Amino acid sequence: MTTVVGPDGLARCGWGAGDDLYRRYHDEEWGRASDDDRELFEKLVLEGFQSGLAWITILRKRERFREVFAGFEPEDVAGFGEADVARLLADPGIVRHRGKIEAAISNAGRVAALREEYGSLAAYVWGFAPGDRPAPAGYGDLAAQIPESRALAADLKRRGWRFVGPTTVYAFMQAMGLVNDHMAGCWARAECEGLRRTVLAGRTG
Repeated sequence: MTTVVGPDGLARCGWGAGDDLYRRYHDEEWGRASDDDRELFEKLVLEGFQSGLAWITILRKRERFREVFAGFEPEDVAGFGEADVARLLADPGIVRHRGKIEAAISNAGRVAALREEYGSLAAYVWGFAPGDRPAPAGYGDLAAQIPESRALAADLKRRGWRFVGPTTVYAFMQAMGLVNDHMAGCWARAECEGLRRTVLAGRTG
């Protein structure tokens, strides 16, 4: 289903109309443009952990992820060592996958290079944001990846980032408002589009 009207009378994207946690995520976070480096890094890491899993699994574990990953401050995560890897692998509150844990630490260490070159992680990733796109009328209008997510994924991989494939990166772009994939008719679409345009204007102004 494309949109669903909830008990509050608001039409939402169908995926955000059921589970309470999903509904809050849809209403308060998904698609709301962010140019905060910490938030962007967190989402890149968590989308990598989500690969192969349902996003609800990550949402339920997100607070614990934040606790054990130093609030996803890139500088702090970059300083993690083998003892931290062992600590994280032993923590049942997160997704215990060595490759993804080590990738998160390695990727954190590469944020500094992007900041040195572009001024911020935000300036870098928003440089890949596509222009205006029509509102999706149904899920058939959405693909698993777009040219811009393929370009960003390829560039990140060239820079040594891991667990940043084009589908993972597209999910990141959707969540952080680089693209607005709220359905036509969803109450949040216009609000998110305004936020996206504001961030884009700040990047080009």
